[in-house]
Amino acid sequence: MGEPEGLSRGDRVAEVSELFAAHHRRLIGLAALLVDERGGAEEVVQEAFLNLLRRWRHLRDPSAAGAYLNRCVVNGSRRRLRQGHRLALLAPRVAASPQVLVSAEQQVLDREELGRVRREVVQLPRRQREVLVLRFYLDQSEAQIAETLGISRGSVKSHASRGLATLARRMQAER
Repeated sequence: MGEPEGLSRGDRVAEVSELFAAHHRRLIGLAALLVDERGGAEEVVQEAFLNLLRRWRHLRDPSAAGAYLNRCVVNGSRRRLRQGHRLALLAPRVAASPQVLVSAEQQVLDREELGRVRREVVQLPRRQREVLVLRFYLDQSEAQIAETLGISRGSVKSHASRGLATLARRMQAER
């Protein structure tokens, strides 16, 4: 069972290890937004890296391995949810600049607002949640989101627009 173009198993492992060091933390964050617990997120990411290692020789462009990992994490999260796990999204963390001291009262208000956003995002349809998480958590472009989710750029725009409009209405209604 030979490696393509002289890439040894050790070289393949080294390449995946470098990707792990570069992307693991970010992918854990992505998975944590799409599944209900940190342990589940870690399992999804671990499986994504194992799949990458197994399928490395089938990659047409090894430089696209990061995008492949994103798709694996999103798809692995979907599988996990289909198996009966609840989707819980976290909004991007509201963090003060290190130079700015925030009062305890403001920190409580920020956490409450973050909780409100999370509760509303969880209620969005699955595709809208995915698009918004990829857009605002991973800061992906429309093209990257379309590739990750396997949908058109127009669908990305549509899901993002509907999701944001729904969030705005719900957040406004709670005030």
